[in-house]
Amino acid sequence: MRFFADREICYADILPPSEVRARIEVAVLNFLKILTCTDPAISDLLLINRKSSNRRVSQGLLTDDDTWIFLSRSFCKRTLMRANAAKAFIRVWKVMEMCFKILSQEKRVTQRELFYKLLCVSPDCFSSQLQVNRTIQGLLRCSRYSLGIMASSRGIVAGRLLLQEPDKEVVDCSECGSSGYAISGDLDLLDRLVMKTDARYIIIVEKHAIFQRLAEDRLFNHIPSILITAKGYPDIATRFLLHRMSRTFPELPIMALVDWNPAGLAILCTFKFGSIGMGLEAYRYACNVKWLGLRGDDLQLLPEESLVSLKPRDLQIAKSLMSSETLQEKHREELALMVQSGKRAEIEALYFHGYDYLGKYIAKKIVQANYI
Repeated sequence: MRFFADREICYADILPPSEVRARIEVAVLNFLKILTCTDPAISDLLLINRKSSNRRVSQGLLTDDDTWIFLSRSFCKRTLMRANAAKAFIRVWKVMEMCFKILSQEKRVTQRELFYKLLCVSPDCFSSQLQVNRTIQGLLRCSRYSLGIMASSRGIVAGRLLLQEPDKEVVDCSECGSSGYAISGDLDLLDRLVMKTDARYIIIVEKHAIFQRLAEDRLFNHIPSILITAKGYPDIATRFLLHRMSRTFPELPIMALVDWNPAGLAILCTFKFGSIGMGLEAYRYACNVKWLGLRGDDLQLLPEESLVSLKPRDLQIAKSLMSSETLQEKHREELALMVQSGKRAEIEALYFHGYDYLGKYIAKKIVQANYI
């Protein structure tokens, strides 16, 4: 069976529940047709290959602003004919069955909720969250949200941004305090938000604690800005809202404040280019993000004692980033400096100059256009 392989697969469709259910029904009917024909067989499932070797980069025609990761038309098989692949084959059908039920009930679940539902009904097939995540990626060539799976969001936003959900009061994100406005995991709701701003910049903050400090100090009153954080590695909902803001306010530059280490750069690159795991949907989340700090030329501001040795995990991330064709030359130079020095620096080290220094540091960087 050609599992929707007759169509070019380099992106995920955004579909209504009725069409997703129809695709599941067609897949089942095709499977049964082959199983019951005069020469019966168990058909393989062809799913998009998510290895790094299948990663491609979409480049903007005139600028790098529209650059993102996508996956080309290369497949991996799920088959019942090999013992080591049989469970993966069954997992695809189990996930489709559960998604069909969820969509029929007009419900949505998080990936974690889906895992526990599957664990309860099929404990022999599902033993980890990762197995569920890998199964739903690229399933039926439609987005996760179309399958009835919503994002579990950690993100928050603060600053000069007015948000209004349908039939709700306007929320002034500058009055949400250091806790910020919690970003919903409902992508449909985020897509329908009415947004207004008089900000001049959007600032991504890697760490929750740094975000709280900047929001508490009301940085956005001194530098007209919107602050957003995913509290570490970015979740889908935070990336989706940032992408929406970039399209709604295309004149606002987006800048990232991350630790000077490979993980900080990886977080920046995920916001900027997307990820292999979401390669079929990266075009919905990628943004043109500038690197504000920390960077190598900031090390002179920090006491030597605040620099920490790179860990083996840092070196693994660095190796992965170095092999990526998306990494820009100046980013590559920064990464090489990290590895060469064997050191890493965290944003909090700037507090050496006082708790109010961080805002001054950001303001100076922006005024001097000191970002890459």
